[in-house]
This record gives sequence, C-alpha cells and structure tokens, in this order.
Amino acid sequence: NVTQATNQIVMNCADIDIITASFAPQGGEEINATGFNYQNEDEKVTLSFPSALQKGSGTLKIDFVGELNDKMKGFYRSKYTTAAGEIRYAAVTQFEATDARRAFPCWDEPAIKATFDITLIVPKDRVALSNMNVIDRKPYPEDENLVEVKFATTPIMSTYLVAFVIGEYDYVESQSSDGVTVRVYTPVGKAEQGKFALEVATKTLPFYNDYFSVPYPLPKIDLIAIADFAAGAMENWGLVTYRQALLIDPKNSCSSSRQWVALVVGHELAHQWFGNLVTMEWWTHLWLNEGFASWIEYLCVDHCFPEYDIWTQFVSADYTRALDLDALDSSHPIEVNVGHPSEVDEIFDAISYSKGASVIRMLHNYIGDEDFRKGMNAYLVKFQHKNASTEDLWDCLEQASGKPIAAVMGSWTKQMGFPIIVVDQEQVSDDRILKISQKKFCASGPHNGEECPNWMVPLSICTSEDPKCTKLKVLLDRPETTITLSGVSPDQWVKINPGTVGFYRIQYSSSMLESLLPGIRDLSLQPVDRLGLQNDLFSLSRAGMISTVEVLKLMEAFVNEPNYTVWSDLSCNLGVLSSLLSHTDFHEEIQEFIRDLFTPIGLELGWDSKPGEGHLDALLRGLVLGKLGKAGHKPTLEEARRRFKDHMEGKQVLPADLRSPVYLTVLKHGDSATLETMLKLHKQADMQEEKNRIERVLGAISAPDLIQKVLNFALSEEVRPQDTVSVIGGVAGSSKHGRKAAWKFVKDNWEELYSRYQGGFLISRLIKTVEHLSMFLFPQSFFESHPAPAAERTVQQCCENILLNAAWLKRDADDIHQYLLQRKAPPV
Repeated sequence: NVTQATNQIVMNCADIDIITASFAPQGGEEINATGFNYQNEDEKVTLSFPSALQKGSGTLKIDFVGELNDKMKGFYRSKYTTAAGEIRYAAVTQFEATDARRAFPCWDEPAIKATFDITLIVPKDRVALSNMNVIDRKPYPEDENLVEVKFATTPIMSTYLVAFVIGEYDYVESQSSDGVTVRVYTPVGKAEQGKFALEVATKTLPFYNDYFSVPYPLPKIDLIAIADFAAGAMENWGLVTYRQALLIDPKNSCSSSRQWVALVVGHELAHQWFGNLVTMEWWTHLWLNEGFASWIEYLCVDHCFPEYDIWTQFVSADYTRALDLDALDSSHPIEVNVGHPSEVDEIFDAISYSKGASVIRMLHNYIGDEDFRKGMNAYLVKFQHKNASTEDLWDCLEQASGKPIAAVMGSWTKQMGFPIIVVDQEQVSDDRILKISQKKFCASGPHNGEECPNWMVPLSICTSEDPKCTKLKVLLDRPETTITLSGVSPDQWVKINPGTVGFYRIQYSSSMLESLLPGIRDLSLQPVDRLGLQNDLFSLSRAGMISTVEVLKLMEAFVNEPNYTVWSDLSCNLGVLSSLLSHTDFHEEIQEFIRDLFTPIGLELGWDSKPGEGHLDALLRGLVLGKLGKAGHKPTLEEARRRFKDHMEGKQVLPADLRSPVYLTVLKHGDSATLETMLKLHKQADMQEEKNRIERVLGAISAPDLIQKVLNFALSEEVRPQDTVSVIGGVAGSSKHGRKAAWKFVKDNWEELYSRYQGGFLISRLIKTVEHLSMFLFPQSFFESHPAPAAERTVQQCCENILLNAAWLKRDADDIHQYLLQRKAPPV
C-alpha cells in the first residue's frame, strides 16, 4: 500500500540476490525497478523505480536467488544419514529473531504482520511442510520429478513465525479432544519415538484452550525433530521445530529426557497463543513472550504429569539460576531496549527466560489464579492477530484483579537485580514482632551505594503451626517495616516466603535461623523451602555475608532428605564448591564430605528400581550414584565398573536412567581403554539422546593426553556442530586440568568456533563453559583482542564470576579446611 508517492521501496534482505523487481499498481501499468541498492550492514535493500509510484495499492513482484546455508539460521540445510548410511540433506527454517530476510525479501519486524500464501516446489519423494495444511498437491509441469505443494493461507502473523521444512520423515498422528490434528514427524523408521511427544501435545492443547478460553486458531499442528538445530525448539505457528531430543524411545530414553520433552512441548504450544496469536510489539518485550511461556510450561506439565513435582523443580532449574545471574553487576533488567536487531540474540538468556518466568510466578501468586486467568483472557481477546507491549498485559491484569500490577511489576522488570530481605524478631507476650528491611543483593556483598533501589515486594509469612499455609501477606513498598504476627507462641518458628515464590533472598537473624534448622531435619518445612533456605545461605556465603562453614553445617542437616529436587540443588552447590576447592591442596577433603553426605541416601536407594517407584526416584538414583561415583566412593565405583562391563558385553543392558552416572563414574576413574570403549559406544549409538549423553560425560576422563583427545573429538565430524559445546563444557566442568585444557583449546580454535556460532547463542554457551577458570587464566585480555559482540555480556559475567570466586576462596579457604579436618577428628 503506497501511502505517499515515492520512487523507492526499502525492505529487509540478507544474503539474497534480486534478479528483477516490479510494481504493478492496481489497474495500472507494471513498472520495473531499475536499481537494487543493498545495505548489507543493516540487512536491507532499496529498490529504485524510474518514476514515482502513486498513492494506492498494488503488487510488488520480486524474482530472487538465495542460498540454502549451513548457518542453522534462515533457510538452511540439515545433514542426516539414512539407514543405509548415505548422507542426505533436509531443508529447514529458523527465522527468529531476524532471519526470515535470509529466505525471502520482506518487512521482517514482529509488528509488521501479514497473511502468507506458501507454495513449495519439491522432489516428489520428499515431505513438504509449512505453517498451514496442504490444500493442493500437483505434478510440476517443467520436471516430472518435482511436485508443487500449495498450503492454505495463514492467519495474519509475523515473519519470524513463518516456517517450511522439506525432507524425509515418518509421522504419528492423533486428534486433540477439541478436533485439532496433531502430528509428530520423526526421522524415517522412528515414528514410534514420536509417541510420547504426541501424547503430551494432545493433552496440552486442550489445557491451553481451557486456560486461556480462546480456541487454538489453526486446523493442525505439527511437531518435528530436526537433526541440526541450534536452539532447543522454535514455536513456528502450526509447525514447531525441535532438536532430535524430541524423540523418546521407551527402552533407551531416561526420565529426564521425557521431562524435557514434556516441558518444551508445553513451552512451544503456549506460544501458539502467547506470542503467535498476540505478538510483542518489538524485541524489547521478548522477555514477556519467553518468560511467560517458561512459566506456563510448568503449569501445563503439572496438569499433565502431577507425579513430576515439577514446581519444586522450577525453583532449582529456573528461579535459583536467575537469582545467581541477577546478583552480578553485569546483569541487565528484564526489559532491555533493543535498537539494532543484532542486539536481540543477547537477550535470549536466563534473565529473559528464567527471571521472567520467576516474576510471572510471583505475580500469579500475588493475583491468584482466577483473576490471573480472567486478565489473560481479556488480553488475548483484545489483542488477537495484533501486537502488544508489556504494559498492555499489566493493564488487563490490573483490571481483572484490582491490584496495582503495573507499579509492582515495573519495579521487577525495569531495574536489574533483586532485594535481600533482612529479618529480625522479638517475642512480646503472644505476639511475634518482625523487623523487615530490603536492600539490593549483590554477589559481591551487600549494596552500599548512595542510591539504593527499592522494590515492591509481595511478602508472605508462615509459621510452624502450618508450614503450608500463609498466615499473612503484605506488600513491602518501602525500605523497612515492622509486622506483628499475633498468636504465635515462643516455641514456633516463622518462615518468610513459603513456597519460595518471591524473587528475593532472605537473611534471618541467627536465632530465627537456629529455630528453622530442625524443620530441615524433621522435614516439617516444605521441600521447596528446605531447598530455598540452603540456596540462600550458600549464596550469602559466596557474597561473604556469612562463613561457608555455616553452609557446610547446614548441609549435614539434610541427611534424612528424601526429595530429588532438594538433593539436586544441594548437589549443584557442592559442585561449585568442589570446583572452587580444586585450586587448593585439600580438594580430597571436600570429596570425602560429599561421599559422607550422599552415602546414606545412596544405600537406601540402591542400584535397582523397586516396584512402585516413580519418575522422581529414577532421577534421584541417577543423581546420587553419579555424585558418589564422581567423588570416588569405592563401592559405587566397583559396582559401576561391573555393570559397565556387563553392558558392553551385552549380558545386561544398563537401564537408561543409570547410563549417565555409570558412564561418568567409569570415565572419571578410567584409562585410554575406557575412553576408546565410550567412543565406540558413541559411534554405534542410533539415538541422538545416547550420543548426547556420552558427549556430556567424556570430559570426565582424567589423564591430560586423553583430555586432549576428547577436545579434538569435539570438533570432529562425529559430533554435530550444535553439540560441540557440550563436549567442551564437560571437559571444563570436570577438573582443574580440564578447565585449563578447555580454555586453551577454545583459544587455539577460536577462529573456527567463532565462525561456526557467531551471532548465535551457542557462542555465549561456549564462553560460559569456562566460567570456573582460576584467576591465573583470566579470559578478559583474550576477549579484548577477540571481540564476540553477541556474547559481550556473557564475557563480562564470566570475568566477574572469576573474580568473585577468587575473593571467596581467599576469604574462606582456611576456615573450610579447618572444618573439614576437625569433623573427621576423633572426639577427645
């Protein structure tokens, strides 16, 4: 539509050569463009016309050639091997954030929506898919080996959600209870492995239909497993693409893989409404799209698989991860102004996803489910097929709940960081009086600047009388306040933030903390609160606000802990500590501490699953055995070796849930023969999941020459480009020597690695793998001479973490050493 006379049309275009272009005004003469001026830096092209195009509508026709690239973005090729061992290629798309312009010239911004009519001309023995259903398929007149496949017109939508895939696939199909055709496409011969994803998708669509009270707007939805795929998955409307991790084999897939599939399917299908039907105005609001989907995927999985106890896992997987990142000076607010599209990649990070999801969980809790759903429905109905900003959602939720949503949420999305809530108490007859204050929490210790930001903090409080039930809710909207809890006897404990929903850390007075500790031992505190208490203290010790010894003492109180997620978080923190202490001469003492802590639960679980056990028992067994094996627990090591031998000889195949811990254990304490065996297993593995499982643990091998061999393997043809990072990460995460070797390897191969992943988020992941470097290998100078623009912030965060770790070690090493020695000393 020409709104004022012009002789130029400017549009997005990248790596495309335009051959001819013309404009045909409605009912007028066609005008040929005479010049194409490419602004490569801005990924734009200007089409010039010999005379002005007059006001009114018309048709722009462009004949162009593009490249089917190997960059895993735009329209690209994905390599796979047929059952007969022949190498072939599929053609697939990944357009988010700004790569539709690599497939066709377009106006490639989320707010410029259009309908799309797609026709693909493809070899007749290939499957061709797009966002919509096929409406016509006919032979292509110019070549009998080709067919022309025409798809229905899409609803009005953004370019980044357009998709097409051409390749060889099988599928399984079902219908959701509301009549939508659901298919899962798999590599040829693996249709069975699409069944689990199909089950999840058919349960999930009706859940969202009901939750949003808006029906899914397309006639079909396809989920497809792609061989080379940089992201985890992409929510293209009606054609969702995934890594091959989407495939689940009942015999060879472990419980955590199923859980991943359930969450990721839940996440991508949520986007069909939140993101696709209503789209963010501009990339600044990306966090809302991703944060929301990252929150609701858990709501959905909790509905479909209540036995996963998934909300407790959320706290460990997303909430604490976001707190750790957001305590750094190099964090950023949830809402980031994005100017140039090249800045978009950098905000696909744990702040947008995990902090975003955490503040939405806090908001949902503050509003209550009923009003939240009412507000959500109003938002989706008001803005369907349009674009909206964060404020638009706050307005709808504010109207539904009558609460000051915009004011509260603004304090969490517009400023970076979060508060630490400092609590003290006194008993006055039957009342407990709490003194509560807030200040910004920094990973380097309390914030002492002049300008201290404040948050509007929804606080809830419970007591030991009923740990599951909130006794009082208040909104803390100033630096400090005093709260009176009436009818609380002196022998009761008081806990802030039950359910660990508020996005903040807590520092209790020592008397309050003392009274909470028995709640860990006797399990009267909820699992998520036992986890939160330990995680807060751990991070306070890293920030130098308490001694690490306090945390070690607390960890010993978890000896009766039955909950998988609590152990998982504990294990993660011990891993950080173990990594830190690998720079000391008492690294063995912390291994002993780990063995002592995990042995009782290891004995209780044993190696074999018992009748009636569920998903979480399987996850816990894998975690505990892996931890014991890595820490060199003799009986675990012997049993792992025995079972590995049986597995290799085909006597007794290892259950999928035990493979990671067993592989890790035998490698950690293995030699070149062990490594050879693992590489052979990798080569033979038919499932991508098994290949990835092996790739992640290879780095555990200890001998320096073998570590080098693993690093070389990471860049070999045997490893898919998107998985190289996991192999290097495994090396960096396994030992002090591994970290040094991995860092040297990254430096030596920087050119190749950078050209592979430049501008994508894999480069950030790669840099994160060397985060536990020591002071002596400080990476800053390297990145000053080898800039990685898309990962600049990751580099800063990495350097900051290295400094923090060094300060922590210097401050607490001696005390930790003393404590570890005296806990083994015989009593006098």
